[in-house]
Amino acid sequence: MNRRMTARRSRKRRIRKKISGSGERPRLSVFRSARHIYAQIVDDVKGHTLVAASTLSGEIKEKLAGLKKSDTAKEVGRLLAEKAKVKGISQVVFDRNGFLYHGRVKAVAESCREHGLVF
Repeated sequence: MNRRMTARRSRKRRIRKKISGSGERPRLSVFRSARHIYAQIVDDVKGHTLVAASTLSGEIKEKLAGLKKSDTAKEVGRLLAEKAKVKGISQVVFDRNGFLYHGRVKAVAESCREHGLVF
């Protein structure tokens, strides 16, 4: 495992010591790979994923062709927020999953906030 992955893992552990999602306020977790971005809302008490969205989601996959990575991240945030509203979720705890709050991770967070999620 390279240094970058090890550093992200240690940041992730440090963050997850403090952050936990409950039924009233679930955790919004973001993961980014080189090509895709994934976001999900998780209830850690029950261990269930309540809502999920990614660049591979069928609802937006066609729309994302030709967009920049940060623009696709904004679309993923919008889709996640809309799905959360349908499920009755309005407040979440943001978990950047060891990634820096910058670029695509920030784009997902701000898009979720714009479309109604509170964190």
